Amino acid sequence: MQTNESTGLAPYAATESSSLGRRYTEPGTRYRSEYQRDRDRIVHSTAFRRLVYKTQVFVNHEGDMYRTRLTHSLEVAQIGRTVARALSLNESLTEAICLAHDLGHTPFGHSGQDALNACMRDFGGFEHNLQSLRVVDELEAKYADFPGLNLTFETREGILKHCSTKNARELGELGRRFLERRQPGLEAQIADLADAIAYNNHDVDDGYRANLLTIEQLRQQVMFAREFDAVHARYPELEDRRLIYEIIRRMINRVVTDLIENTQAAIRRLQPESIEDIRSQPGPLVSFTDAVSVEHRELKRFLNENMYRHPTVKSMQDKARERVRALFDQYMSKPLQMPDEFSARAAQGDTSVKARVVADYIAGMTDRFAIAEYERLC
Repeated sequence: MQTNESTGLAPYAATESSSLGRRYTEPGTRYRSEYQRDRDRIVHSTAFRRLVYKTQVFVNHEGDMYRTRLTHSLEVAQIGRTVARALSLNESLTEAICLAHDLGHTPFGHSGQDALNACMRDFGGFEHNLQSLRVVDELEAKYADFPGLNLTFETREGILKHCSTKNARELGELGRRFLERRQPGLEAQIADLADAIAYNNHDVDDGYRANLLTIEQLRQQVMFAREFDAVHARYPELEDRRLIYEIIRRMINRVVTDLIENTQAAIRRLQPESIEDIRSQPGPLVSFTDAVSVEHRELKRFLNENMYRHPTVKSMQDKARERVRALFDQYMSKPLQMPDEFSARAAQGDTSVKARVVADYIAGMTDRFAIAEYERLC
C-alpha cells in the first residue's frame, strides 16, 4: 500500500489539504492538526461528559458495571483507531467521529429515542444521528465566535451516518452525498462498523453480567462457540468471569482482523488514487467477509431476541418510554418548567419550534436527571 511520505497516509485518506473545512473560518493551531482539534473539542463538550450517565441497555442506576454511552464511545474509538492505523488512514479523524457519534442520544438508550421520535412525529421526528449533528453544529455553547463546536466537514460527515431525502435537502453540502448516492470517506466507514463491533460484543458481556444470558445460550452462536472451545481447551479451569472476557476479546480480535484484511483486499482491487475515488463508489469499501458478516448479523439477532426483548429489559424500556412521553407533554404544555435558555427559545416560534426545543432539552438529559424530572413533574 503506497503512503504519502510527508503524512504517512494512503493517498485516499482524508487529509487537511483535501478537507472541505469548517463552517466558520478559524486560524490554525501550532501543535495540533484540524482533526485532532475536532477530537479535543468533542472531549471537552458538555454533551460528551453527559454520556457517562446515559446507558446503552441498562438504566444508569441499575448498576455501576454496565456500559454507558461514554464507555461505549471510548471502545468504539479504540477499535476505529486500530483499523485506521492498519489501513494507513487518518487516525485522528476516525477517533473524532467515533467519540462524537452518540452525542445526540437520548436518555434510556433506544427506548428513549423511540419514545421521543413518537412524540415528535408531527414535528419532523427525532433521530439521534441528526441530533448529534445538531449538538455539534448548534446546541453546544462554548465559543465566542460561533455556535456549536465548528467541526470540520469530514467529522460532521462521519457523524451523520443516515439521513432521509427530506433532511438531506436541508443540509446543503453535507446532505448532498445522500441525494447523489455517494459514499463518505473511509474513516467514516470505519467508525460505522467499529460502532457495530463494540455494540455486539460488549452487550454479550453486559447481558452475562446481568444474568440475562447464560454461557449455554451463548454457545448456540457460532462466533461465541468457536472461541469458547478454544479458550476452554487451553484453560479448562478458568472461572466464568475471566472465561467470558477471554472469549469476548478473541471475538473482537477476529472480526477486527477480518475487517482490516477484507478492506485491504477491496482497496487492492480498486486501486484508488484519491478520496474522490472512495466517494464515487456505489457502496462502502470497509466491510467484513461474507462469512464473518453472517456471524456478526446472527449474533445481533440473538441479542435482540434474548437480551433486548428479555422481560426484565422490556419492563425497563416501558418505564423509559412512559417517562419520556410524560416529560414531553409537561414541557409542551408548560415550557417555563424548562431552564430559561430553553423556555426563551420555545417562546420564539410556533408549535413546531417549541417541540424541537423540548426535544433538544430531553435528548440532552442523563438517565438520572430524566428520572428526577419525571418524579418532580409527573
